[in-house]
Amino acid sequence: MKLTLKIWRQKNAADEGRMASYELDGVSPDMSFLEMLDVLNERLILDGEDPVAFDHDCREGICGMCSLVIDGTPHGPEKATTTCQLHMRKFRDGDAITIEPWRARAFPVIKDLVVDRSAFDRIIQAGGYISAPTGSAPEAAALPVPKEDANDAFDAATCIGCGACVAACPNASAMLFTAAKITHLGLVPQGQPERYDRVTAMVDQMDAEGFGGCTNTGECTAVCPKGIPFETISRLNADLLKAVRG
Repeated sequence: MKLTLKIWRQKNAADEGRMASYELDGVSPDMSFLEMLDVLNERLILDGEDPVAFDHDCREGICGMCSLVIDGTPHGPEKATTTCQLHMRKFRDGDAITIEPWRARAFPVIKDLVVDRSAFDRIIQAGGYISAPTGSAPEAAALPVPKEDANDAFDAATCIGCGACVAACPNASAMLFTAAKITHLGLVPQGQPERYDRVTAMVDQMDAEGFGGCTNTGECTAVCPKGIPFETISRLNADLLKAVRG
């Protein structure tokens, strides 16, 4: 395959940035999207040019590092798929592909396609810890959890914190991410002692980081690679209302 890649290049946070165009030939349809960028960078290095900086780690779709907006869609055209698991067979020979970083005030660009997502870490940190009783280990069935609650908690816990929800939201809201982190603890017995303190602290931190407000457009769930359901935000709002009313 021969492709035209239009990639956002930005030297640092102070740089205005620009779109740069590259022609890349010999791309195998079996390559992952990140492998294709590796091939581009190998060529740029051989040509004495600065390679394109982009985030990646596990390349197995479970870490959330590969944060790219591809042709206007976070993680690209395939649903429930991270960028690292997107393969070039989803594109056609001769395609022009636009590649940009997450666009959000709370995710400042560090270089090229790499953004600072430490705001997510601070939201999690604001939630604090769960109470952990000391002593001997309890019996496995000492704290029974209803199957439906266990399933919903597990679904929320699959959030990998990639930030696609923020990148897709017209308000750059982090509600889906924050709701997932609140929900997976709020549905199990171990998370109950700090449940309402947790939700107020995490929502306050989310607002302090500069994320926008949620207006229920649903773009977040449409691009979430783990399919976090929209109802997760409803659970956050219900807990927050209870916490505020005391």
